[in-house]
Amino acid sequence: MVLKYLTVLTFLFVSFSVSAAPVNVNKASVDEISAALSGIGPAKAEAISKHCKKVKCKKPEDLLAVKGIGEKTLAKIKKDLRFKGK
Repeated sequence: MVLKYLTVLTFLFVSFSVSAAPVNVNKASVDEISAALSGIGPAKAEAISKHCKKVKCKKPEDLLAVKGIGEKTLAKIKKDLRFKGK
């Protein structure tokens, strides 16, 4: 019984830690962008941050102007992108 309980708790912990909250790329730090977007490391996160500070991004497709962000990457991160609010 205890083992079953620990297995369920472990599964829940891993599930919550894998899914990050959506991120406003116009306001977030490089670390926040990197942590929130799957497959985006510090270098791409910095490029996204610089681009969105220079040209306020309004829609996901605006990130296609960032070197290293193509259609496949955009499709993967699109659900976690925000452009207004937090």
